[in-house]
Amino acid sequence: MGNTHSKRSRTKTRKVQQQQKQPQSPDTYVEHECSVNTANSISSILVSSADNHRRSPSPPLPEMDVHQLTVASQNELTATSIRSLARPLDIDDCIQRLLDSKLSKNVCLKQAEIVAICRMAREIFLSQPSLIELSPNVKIVGDVHGQYADLIRLFQMGGFPPEANYLFLGDYVDRGKQSLETMLLLMCYKIKYPENFFLLRGNHECANVTRVYGFYDECKRRCSVKIWKIFVDVFNTLPIAALVAGKIFCVHGGLSPSMKSMDDIRAIQRPIDVPDYGLLNDLLWSDPSDTAVDWEENERGVSYCFSKKIINEFLIKFDLDLICRAHMVVEDGYEFFNERTLVTVFSAPNYCGEFDNFGALMSVNEDLLCSFELLTPADHPLAHERAEQRGRRSPPMTSALPEHDQENAYPT
Repeated sequence: MGNTHSKRSRTKTRKVQQQQKQPQSPDTYVEHECSVNTANSISSILVSSADNHRRSPSPPLPEMDVHQLTVASQNELTATSIRSLARPLDIDDCIQRLLDSKLSKNVCLKQAEIVAICRMAREIFLSQPSLIELSPNVKIVGDVHGQYADLIRLFQMGGFPPEANYLFLGDYVDRGKQSLETMLLLMCYKIKYPENFFLLRGNHECANVTRVYGFYDECKRRCSVKIWKIFVDVFNTLPIAALVAGKIFCVHGGLSPSMKSMDDIRAIQRPIDVPDYGLLNDLLWSDPSDTAVDWEENERGVSYCFSKKIINEFLIKFDLDLICRAHMVVEDGYEFFNERTLVTVFSAPNYCGEFDNFGALMSVNEDLLCSFELLTPADHPLAHERAEQRGRRSPPMTSALPEHDQENAYPT
C-alpha cells in the first residue's frame, strides 16, 4: 500500500478553521480558510459564504467569444450550425424571459418553444461524449432540484454564462416548485454556449423517478404529459461523467464495481434509460460509506455503498486526485470524505424548505485549486446560526427507486 500513502500525500490539507460568525449585512461575506489542492503544491484558498445575495436585475446577455472549455472529442455541431438551429427560436429572448419570470401557474415560454429547446439541446448532448473531458477554469454545481430562485442566486454569485464556465452534476428536477424553469434555463444556456456549459445526468433525470417525485405532476399541471415525455427523451441523452484536467472525476452519485476503465463510460450508448443495475445505475446512485469494507448494500435500496479502500484504489488506478460528486444533502453545502479525496457538493440551500443546509458552488482554477462559495437558506441570512442553536435536522440518507418506494422515503 505504499502507493496509497504516496497518493494521499499529494492531497494534504489542513483542517478548516472558521472565524466566529457575527450578524452580517445582506451583502457581506462570512469567510473561512481551507486548503484544498488536487495538485502537488499546497496553498490556502478562500471559502466565502454569500449571505442572502442581492437579487440584481437580469444581466444583459453577453456575446459568445469567451474562454472556452476543451471537449476531448470535437463537437460535431459548430457554432454556425448551432445558430442555424436557433433561427426559428430566439434563444436570447427565451433566456431573458426565463430570468425575468416569477413563480406562476403558467410557464413563461410557449409549448412550441419548450419543444424546440428540448430538441435542440438533445442534439447537442448526443453530439458530445458520454464522458466529458474539460480543462479549467470551471465552476461545479451539485443538486438543484427545481429550486429555481436559488439557481438564479447561484448564477448571481458565480457569474452568469459565459462569464464563468459551468459543470452541473445532475438532479435538476423534482422536489422544487419550478423544475420546468430550472431545466429550461439550463438547456437554453447549453444551446447558446455548448462548449462552456455542461450538464451531467443525475438519478432524478429518468422517467421512473420523475414520475413519482414531482416533475411529471408539474409538467401535467403546467404544460402537458407530452412535454414530460419530451423532457424524458432529453434526460436519456445527458452525458454521464466528466474529467477536469484528467485529475478530478465528476459524477452525480459515485463509483461502480462494473467500471474497469474510463472507456466503459465512453462506451455507454445514448439515448438510454437508467437500468435497474449495472454501471450507469451505480454512477447515478451509489454513495461513499464510512463503515463499508468494500462494496456493500446501499440503504437507499439501489446500487452500492463504497468504502475508503475502494476510493483509494480508484484514484491510484486512474491517476486521479479527487472525486467530485453530488447526490447527498450536506449541511454546509460541501463535505469532504476520506482525507479530502472525495467531496460532495450540494447546491440547493434550505432543501425542500425543511433543512437548514447551505448550497455550495465549487470553483476549480488552472492550478486545480478548489474553492467554495456558499449560499445561505433564502428565508433568513442567519438560518445556519439558528439551526446550530436549536439542533439541526439531519438530512436522511435513505431513498429508493419508485418500485422500492417506502413511505416517507426522501431521495436526493
